[in-house]
Amino acid sequence: MGKGESSSKKVIGREDWEKRLSDVKIRKEDMNKLVMNYLVTEGYVDAAEKFQLESGVKPEIDLSTITDRMTVRKAVQSGNVEDALEKVNDLNPEILDTNPQLFFHLQQQRLIELIRSGKVEEALEFAQEELAPRGEENHQFLEELERTVALLAFEDTANSPVSDLLDISQRQKTASELNAAILTSQSHEKDPRLPSLLKMLVWAQNQLDEKVSYPRINDLVNATLEDPV
Repeated sequence: MGKGESSSKKVIGREDWEKRLSDVKIRKEDMNKLVMNYLVTEGYVDAAEKFQLESGVKPEIDLSTITDRMTVRKAVQSGNVEDALEKVNDLNPEILDTNPQLFFHLQQQRLIELIRSGKVEEALEFAQEELAPRGEENHQFLEELERTVALLAFEDTANSPVSDLLDISQRQKTASELNAAILTSQSHEKDPRLPSLLKMLVWAQNQLDEKVSYPRINDLVNATLEDPV
């Protein structure tokens, strides 16, 4: 952007901007519902119970179901996929029956855990019997299977091109996918609303940047206004 274009933009000072923000009325009840939605979706049972007492906002689903869902999620996060599969089937067997991609990713995670434990022969047998048939039916599954089995080709897996599969973030990714499926089966939103609103805020600020200079919120955690440059 050239200097002439930049100087032609309207500049709004902090005092004026804060006044405009204060003129936007948001009900406390709506804010409380957003917080409760986040706690319920992400599975913070204790926090949701305390927040219910403090705010009077009732969760949209039975909090006891969150405990079951979090037990399943934690099993995947700790690498105990077999236990997670057993528990999710106890919750609702249709979750896996109707979601072949999720089931494949859970089986893929089981394979990763076998490789992580150094059980090479068992890992190869599991890949051949449980995952290879699904890979033959789905090209995407086959690519993911080949990438996972490639872990066995490297002595130093930490510095291999597929090292990310052994990272804790891979467990988290699988656990989140399973968590979303359970939420959907319970007719509940799979994603909390609060992060979506923050994404909308970033988008709105980017659009506004083209027309005006104003105190931006760059630090989303603390919601700190920064004076226009």
